[in-house]
Amino acid sequence: MSPAFAPIHHLAQQSRAHGPALLAGAEDPHAELLALVWGPRFDRQHAIDLWSRLSQQQPAQALPVLPALLSAADRFDTLGAPVQHRLRRLILRHRAAAAQTTRFPAGQPQGETVSWGAATRETVEPRPFTSRERTLGRLSE
Repeated sequence: MSPAFAPIHHLAQQSRAHGPALLAGAEDPHAELLALVWGPRFDRQHAIDLWSRLSQQQPAQALPVLPALLSAADRFDTLGAPVQHRLRRLILRHRAAAAQTTRFPAGQPQGETVSWGAATRETVEPRPFTSRERTLGRLSE
């Protein structure tokens, strides 16, 4: 691995380890993650808000998350602007890939009914991107 990508790789590992618990129940987990890293400094207040929600719902699971979250904040703040920008672009790419997988699961033509679980069914219809999604998409280029 390139030394330039090592800090991003470490942040991604922490995100994979603690992100599902921290972002559980979020309408758009990628937006929550982007909110944390959007500025030149990690948004610690937003991170603490996410953590406090987790600690109220699952106190035992929240204990190891707080030190990792603060460590990630410190690591992010030490990254140079180009590396921070690359991290944001990677989150946006992951978001776009996840949206395509969710909107059009493999092997399902557009407009067909797709089973999302044993009890629920949804119709997958293409929709135009919102202006916010178009703006965020431009940042990932």
